[in-house]
Amino acid sequence: MTAVMQGVRVLEVAEHTFVPAASALLADWGAEVVKIEHVERGDAMRGLASTGTASVSSDVHVLFEHSNRGKRSLALDLASPEGLDILYALAAKSDIFVTNKLAGVRRKLKIDVEDIRAHNPRIIYVRGSGQGERGPDGDRGSYDMLGFWARAGIGAGVQGAEPGPVPSPPGPGFGDSIGAMAIAGGMMGALFHRERTGEGTVVDVSLLGTGLWSMGHALALSLQLGVPFTAPSASSLWANPLVGNYRTRDGRWLAFCCLQAGRYWASLCEAIGRPGAAADPRFADHHSIMANNEDAIELLREAFEERTVDEWRARLEGFTGPWSVVQNIAEAGADPQTAPNGYVQTCRTAAGVPFQVAAAPVQFDGEPAAPERAPEFNEHGDAILAGLGFGWDAITDLKLRGIVA
Repeated sequence: MTAVMQGVRVLEVAEHTFVPAASALLADWGAEVVKIEHVERGDAMRGLASTGTASVSSDVHVLFEHSNRGKRSLALDLASPEGLDILYALAAKSDIFVTNKLAGVRRKLKIDVEDIRAHNPRIIYVRGSGQGERGPDGDRGSYDMLGFWARAGIGAGVQGAEPGPVPSPPGPGFGDSIGAMAIAGGMMGALFHRERTGEGTVVDVSLLGTGLWSMGHALALSLQLGVPFTAPSASSLWANPLVGNYRTRDGRWLAFCCLQAGRYWASLCEAIGRPGAAADPRFADHHSIMANNEDAIELLREAFEERTVDEWRARLEGFTGPWSVVQNIAEAGADPQTAPNGYVQTCRTAAGVPFQVAAAPVQFDGEPAAPERAPEFNEHGDAILAGLGFGWDAITDLKLRGIVA
C-alpha cells in the first residue's frame, strides 16, 4: 500500500468518534497522529462500557480502536499554561490541527484558529461540529444519532410512511464514521491546496451537513416538489417488481435492483422455477411487466417463500441481474468479498490480544491499509516530550505537577 500521508503530522484534540476516526484514517495511510487526551481520564470513549445492547469487552475496547488506531497518545492538562505551551510547540511542528471542541470551549482553552495559527501560520485547522459553526446552534454539541440521524432526516427516511417509533441508527458511530470520511477528504484536499499555494485553510465538517449530503437525492426532490420525500414501506407495491425485497421461507430477505425488468425477467423466472411466466403475455417486455406489476410481485413473493435463503443463494448464483441477500453485519464481515479485498483487518493489542476492525475504505495501489492498534493512555507521552527537547528531570517535574500524566 502506498502510504500517501507519510510525512504528514496531525495534532488532535478530540474525543469520541466523529473527528478521531478521521485522523485514524490518515494514520492508516501513513500520517503521524499525536492524540492529546485529558490528563486524568483520557478520551471519554475509553470509559464507554456499553453501547445499545452490546457490552464492550474489557480485553479489547474495539470502539476506541476503530477511531484511534495508529496514533500516539499524550495526556496533557490544557487548562494549565505549561500544558498549553506544550500543545503550541507541537502545533508548530504539525501540518494539521483537528478538534471537535465547541467554539466556546476552544476560546476558553485558547486553541481556536488564531491561537494555533500564532504558532504556525501555515497549519490546516479542522473543526468537526454538530450543526456547523454558524447559525443559532453553532455552539451546541451533538451526537450522530441527533445531528446526522434525527435532524438531517435520515431516521424519518428510514421510518418511511409507517406509523410507530423512529428506528435507531443501525450501529454505534454510524454517522460519525461516515462524517469522518468527509473530514479525512477535507484534510487531504486542504493539504493539496497548501502544496499548490502555501496557504493553510480552515476545514469545517458537521454531522448535520454530512447527513444532508447523504440524503442529497431525497433533499433535492423534497425541495423541488415542496413535500417530504417518503421511501416506500416494506408492504408497498413497487412500480418495478424486480426492484425491492422478497421474504424467504426462513424469514430472511433477498434484495433485487434490476432496473431493466424486461432484460432479466426470463432468466429470473428460470431461476425461481417458474419458466412458464417468461412466456406469459402479461410480462412480455418491460412495459408489460410494469403495467402488471401487482401480478408479477405476487408471483415472485410466492416463489421466494418456497425456499430458504441458503437454497436461494445456490439457485441464484448464476442469475446475472443485480441482487443480494440482506445480510446482518456479522455475515457482511464474513462475506466472500470481504477477505480478498482486505475490508476487515486484524490487529493485536499491546498485550497481544487479537481483534478485527473495518479497514479504511479507500485503497491505494490495490492494497488495503493495515491499521496499527490504538495507543494505551499516555503511552507515548515521554517520547513526545523528549522530541520537543524536554529532559527527564523536566518531564518528571511536569508529571509531579499534573501537567502531563
